[in-house]
Amino acid sequence: MGDRVKVAIIGPGNIGTDLMIKVMRNSTNLEMGAMVGVDPKSDGLARAQRMGVATTAEGIDGLLKLEVFKDIDIVFDATSAGAHRRHNEVLQANGIQVIDLTPAAIGPYVIPSINLEAENAPNMNMVTCGGQATIPMVAAVSQVAKVHYAEIVASISSKSAGPGTRANIDEFTETTRSAIEQLGGATRGKAIIILNPAEPPLIMRDTVFVLSDLVDTDKVEESIARMVASVQAYVPGYRLKQKVQFDVIPPEKPLNVPGIGPQHGLKTSVYLEVEGAAHYLPSYAGNLDIMTSAALACADMMAKRRIAAGIARGHKEAA
Repeated sequence: MGDRVKVAIIGPGNIGTDLMIKVMRNSTNLEMGAMVGVDPKSDGLARAQRMGVATTAEGIDGLLKLEVFKDIDIVFDATSAGAHRRHNEVLQANGIQVIDLTPAAIGPYVIPSINLEAENAPNMNMVTCGGQATIPMVAAVSQVAKVHYAEIVASISSKSAGPGTRANIDEFTETTRSAIEQLGGATRGKAIIILNPAEPPLIMRDTVFVLSDLVDTDKVEESIARMVASVQAYVPGYRLKQKVQFDVIPPEKPLNVPGIGPQHGLKTSVYLEVEGAAHYLPSYAGNLDIMTSAALACADMMAKRRIAAGIARGHKEAA
């Protein structure tokens, strides 16, 4: 694995553990270096140890003490928005590339199907699970028409919403709304998340409503189909639940959009579902799978650039 870049994961919960397994099974440019937590009894840390990965239960400070740290180039943060701020400060001081899976939004928003090729910042923010699933659809409409308003509703199983997700609901809605506007191209955005307690657990479902200038619906459908295929390249379980629906909002009966006023045009409704790959998490946890899959795609690209430029830490020392 001499041609791979070593990574560490902070947060050995469901997301961190699933991400570790994806790195070890699916990555072409990454190698696991360390798993970092704060609970010595963590199942994720125990699993990492069994898989031969260096671990610490002393948090970010423990990571700095590990022998492998000198070879770490990229760190995934799968903790919380609050904890990420300190983690980022420490990692940036050590020249580490950060992939942020929290809603902290310190770095630029990154959704692989939209802007991965164009971004290369020290801190890359993966938005939210709902954002990763829905904003590509908003961007697809924006590619063929001006989008005035976009609203997304992400419905996930309660069982797939861990402590981190529940503690960051406010950050989820705000970060997703902001990314709808910045990456999706909407003048105004809104995000809603629903934790569904149904048994058996339901697969992740997402609804996207977009109000745009009036445009040929065939062009919108074609743009959405291309975007769906782009997301499926790294999230195979991503798919349209049914045919895209359209409604024409006439000028004489406009919709009142808070913040921008009466608007008319084409309303596009997109219904999605995301089935997880079940590497570690259940297949219904598509909300977590799309985050880890997007983060993996982002880190793979960062590693590829570092290898090509000859700036990977472990590679330089080996040379």
